[in-house]
Amino acid sequence: MTVRIAPTHELGAARLRSVREMLDAAFEGDFSDEDWDHTLGGLHAWIEDERGVAAHGAVVQRRALHRGRSHRVGYVEGVAVRRDRRRQGLGGAVTAGLERVIDGAYAFGALGASDEGAALYRARGWRVWEGRLEALGPEGIVRLAEEEGFVFLRPSAGRALPDPAAPLVFDWRDGDVM
Repeated sequence: MTVRIAPTHELGAARLRSVREMLDAAFEGDFSDEDWDHTLGGLHAWIEDERGVAAHGAVVQRRALHRGRSHRVGYVEGVAVRRDRRRQGLGGAVTAGLERVIDGAYAFGALGASDEGAALYRARGWRVWEGRLEALGPEGIVRLAEEEGFVFLRPSAGRALPDPAAPLVFDWRDGDVM
């Protein structure tokens, strides 16, 4: 199983279309245009087989404020495995590729996990953010209470995670902020 990693612009229209179709099917229609937009612009990790894209994930840059400092965060998006290839280690392999990117380029990694995906991330050392979550929105800072307990962080190689005693304030975006 080969995990390929490339920036969005190198995937090309046909492969991007295949990735979007796989994500739509994997999320059973619960993958919006905003979710797709959040997945683009960073680095993609994916696995292909004879049927096409079997697994995919992406890491994009986001900013998070914590105690007066702005951190460059590798935010994981669009992680899914095609239904017929689940429970074969593909999700872990794609995530490992994304973690290498995070270790080399970001202060820490973050992601919003589904109930189905949470076990994978916990097993790989990702930790639920125990602190307050906020976003710097168009009207100022807003609390993201409904996201608390579902956002996971992972330290980059050799770095510490932010202290959960202070809020983590992410940049705003349309659709699901986290």
